[in-house]
Amino acid sequence: MYLVLIAWLYVALMMAVAEATSPIGSVLGAVFTFLLYGVLPMGVVGYIMGSPARRRARKAQEALAQASSAAPDAHPETSRDTVASVGKEA
Repeated sequence: MYLVLIAWLYVALMMAVAEATSPIGSVLGAVFTFLLYGVLPMGVVGYIMGSPARRRARKAQEALAQASSAAPDAHPETSRDTVASVGKEA
């Protein structure tokens, strides 16, 4: 996924450089070229392509939260004190 994003940003950067160095181009046109042909579309594509990973992370976080909230009930054994009780001697 990242290879496509980086490659397209490189192409958009080269288009912007060509626009800036052209005799009829301008730096402002180069900035808009890079933003409108590079950053904006790749931001949208990156967001869409990253949604399955965000969904997996959210489900894993919810599963972890459920497991931690169910942890006290997960062990059917009674809890035993590790400290010996001290009693009065008769």
